Amino acid sequence: MKPMGAIPAEFREAPLTIGGRPVSDFTAQTPVFVYDFGMVAGRIERFRAAFPVVDLHYAVKANPFAPMLAAMAPLVDGFDIASGGELAMTDNFANQRSFAGPGKRDAELEMAIRAGVTINLESAGEADRALAIADRIGFTPRLAVRVNPEFELRGSGMRMGGRASPFGVDAEQVPALVKRIIAAGADWRGFHIFAGSQALDVAAIIDSQAHTLDLAERLANEAGTTPPLVNLGGGFGIPYFPGETPLYVEAIGATLMPRLSALPETRFAIELGRWLVGEAGVYLTRVVDRKESRGETFLVCDGGLNHQLAATGNLGTVVRRNYPVAVATAEAGTPTETVTVVGPLCTPLDRLADQVELPAARPGDVIAVFMAGAYGLSASPVDFLGHARPAEFLTGDTQIPRA
Repeated sequence: MKPMGAIPAEFREAPLTIGGRPVSDFTAQTPVFVYDFGMVAGRIERFRAAFPVVDLHYAVKANPFAPMLAAMAPLVDGFDIASGGELAMTDNFANQRSFAGPGKRDAELEMAIRAGVTINLESAGEADRALAIADRIGFTPRLAVRVNPEFELRGSGMRMGGRASPFGVDAEQVPALVKRIIAAGADWRGFHIFAGSQALDVAAIIDSQAHTLDLAERLANEAGTTPPLVNLGGGFGIPYFPGETPLYVEAIGATLMPRLSALPETRFAIELGRWLVGEAGVYLTRVVDRKESRGETFLVCDGGLNHQLAATGNLGTVVRRNYPVAVATAEAGTPTETVTVVGPLCTPLDRLADQVELPAARPGDVIAVFMAGAYGLSASPVDFLGHARPAEFLTGDTQIPRA
């Protein structure tokens, strides 16, 4: 038997309920993703309490489900987008928008400039193209500079600084670029400094944000201008695996707030995706076959890595570890057994849980894969082998007002 991550406390019931509703409400057809927006709204409230003078931006790439975006819009200050497609998804909302990511096409830059979206420039060449496009169409572009910092976020799952990178402008080149942007007549919107993601170490995040503020101050002094906004990035992680513990964001806020409050001429933003939505999502897949092979029991389900790639360990994980899973339809007290949960695909990589202890399940039972609210369906090879696309549902309280 191998360990698995902890199921979020909001789901600790048997049989499973999601957003106060029984799992049977969502499983007439499987596979399916269900997102409890009550949990998302609770995370937003926690953020507002911990970071009262910081704008909250939602990173659309984490989960671009249209009802999720619509529910999120009244509660957050901005959307961070990474493509022309995400720009179009957010066109109907009045929130601030910023556009990051290397390789922005000219058509995407033009769309962003016309829509008044802040473009986080990834290079001097991108700045040249944006300025030329703005001049051609007669619009004043809103331009920020994404900085490639000299430091990284220690312990992060994905490091975005401290090395040569396709992301952002090397810090030593930033002041000259800022001066050129302002001289060209652009609306300079400030800095975007993102050192890493999926971090669970409070001290490391505090240290990284302190370095970020020092860097922003130094760059502003060298450029001779105060940034209207400094996007501090995100990096807040969630506990997917055994031994990981939830991030205590209140400690981060308590350390950061005094320094930010002393800088009234600059607004600050933190962009979050995974931390807001990751634990609120559940992937539900039905057992279609139960088989024994050389002493092991396999539960073969109607969905797998084609919908929830990350849970199979194939989305950047070096050592495969088990996400939390459960038999969603099991009653309390059902005897347990050691099983491996697999999907329907013709590859040994399609393994949702490896030798985990679960209540005994049979064909027709439903397996729940937790931590499925971020980088799930949209980050998976949905068309691989031609299986049907899963349904998605949003449930829970979407009416909690913004603080």
